[in-house]
Amino acid sequence: MSNRDKDAEIQALRHQIMILERQLGADRVKLASEDRAFLAALLVPLPRQVLRRLRLLIQPDTVLRWHRDLMKQRHANVSKPKRPGRAPALRSIHHLILRLVQENPSWGYRRIHGELTTLGILVCETNRNPH
Repeated sequence: MSNRDKDAEIQALRHQIMILERQLGADRVKLASEDRAFLAALLVPLPRQVLRRLRLLIQPDTVLRWHRDLMKQRHANVSKPKRPGRAPALRSIHHLILRLVQENPSWGYRRIHGELTTLGILVCETNRNPH
C-alpha cells in the first residue's frame, strides 16, 4: 500500500469517526472488553502527546485507564496461588510430629510446636513472619 493510499484511508477513517460523534451526540460508545483490550494494547505505547492528537471515539485517559486495569487484572491472575490454603508440611516433618505426639501423650500442640521451633523446624507462617 502506498503512502498516498494510507493517507486516504486515514482521512476516511477520521471522517467516519466525526460522523459517528455527530450521530451519538452526548451518548457514549459501548465497547466490548475485547475491543477495550485491543485499543489499550494498540494505543498505550504511543507518547501521550501523539495519543492526545489522535481522533478517537474515547478519551486518551480512558485508554490509559483500561490499560492499567488490564495490567492489574493480569498481575492478580499471575499472583494467585495455585492451591489455596497453607502449604503442606514435608513428609519427614509430618512423621516427626506424629512420633512426638505418640511418645509424649501429655504434650499439647503448643509444646510440640515449641520443640520443633527449638530444633529450627518452621511449621507454620507464624514462625516465618514474626510480628
